Amino acid sequence: MGRGPVTLALCGDVMLGRGIDQILPHPGNPALREGGMADARGYVALAEAAHGPLPALPVGFGWPWGEALAALDGAAPDARIVNLETGVTLSGDFAPGKAVHYRMHPRNLPCLAAVRPDVCVLANNHVMDFGRRGLRETLRVLARAGLRTAGAGRDGESAGRAAEVPLGGGHRLTVLAFGMPSSGIPPEWAATGRRAGVAYVDTPDGPAARALAERVREEKRPGDIAVVSVHWGSNWGYGVPAGRAAFARALVDAGADVVHGHSSHHARPLELYRGKLILHGCGDFVDDYEGIGGYERYRDDLRPLYLAALDPDTGRLESLRITVFRPLALRLHRAPAEDAAWLRELLERTGRGLRTAGGGGDGGGGGGDPASWTFVPA
Repeated sequence: MGRGPVTLALCGDVMLGRGIDQILPHPGNPALREGGMADARGYVALAEAAHGPLPALPVGFGWPWGEALAALDGAAPDARIVNLETGVTLSGDFAPGKAVHYRMHPRNLPCLAAVRPDVCVLANNHVMDFGRRGLRETLRVLARAGLRTAGAGRDGESAGRAAEVPLGGGHRLTVLAFGMPSSGIPPEWAATGRRAGVAYVDTPDGPAARALAERVREEKRPGDIAVVSVHWGSNWGYGVPAGRAAFARALVDAGADVVHGHSSHHARPLELYRGKLILHGCGDFVDDYEGIGGYERYRDDLRPLYLAALDPDTGRLESLRITVFRPLALRLHRAPAEDAAWLRELLERTGRGLRTAGGGGDGGGGGGDPASWTFVPA
């Protein structure tokens, strides 16, 4: 008798530096080089001004994840994939030409470990905020903790290598990760030859894109679930350029079962193509952005967790459950029903090839949770 669906837990950007790092047991140097903020503790003050005081500091390592930890444990996914948008380093080599730099103290790594990630994607526009020295330390610290990474490495070969997660029953999860300049990754961050850096694709078409599609074909074996995780696109807006949408579909044509897109601060459209899930943008998940205004209409305070149930033999999507959280005092809480309904309506309106199972609210197996709902193939 075959096994049931493979369930993957996916989220967008996880930023554990700056204000988050300052509330944990081992805060690093709070100095910043931002035009409007010189001390990371200022972001803690903004969050407290918005939602009230935090408890006595330091908080526990699990604090930033809040109610998401219980939600994950209850769902019991086969694998958890996060986009770690933070260097784990003591380096003071602020990358030049960048307005924002994220780092967390290596001794605060238990905060990341608290969510038990199976793969930490590093191909993004903040993993090298503290230079190649900071990246090398990040890779070393994560490896010593037994955390798998994809999308960055000590050279081009290791940066492009897929992370592999055994799933049992002869199945394996492979995660290839890369980033694009549209997300703000500087071209000089690309890993080449013996130079440390990120796996980098400079355009969603042309030779680089064809080479990546060939890598997907080469990597995938019978029984594999293949995820391609990509950092692309601007911070704001719901539009998906035609070239990027075509590239996501080309990745599916090459063998990807899930395209895990991230970079925007809010959720972007979902798509079902040939039975496979494309997340064009997962939005933020953990960060210190509370109290920062300017883009409220995009509701970047709504933080979706995606639980994708896939057929283990074909990789086709069977269902996609989304649970929405909101940060309050730098800790995730389940979103109020009306906020989750707002995001559900948005994704229903902008998505392609999916429908809500069982109607609105917690239909489709929400178990009475108004912050969750389920999509199934239309």
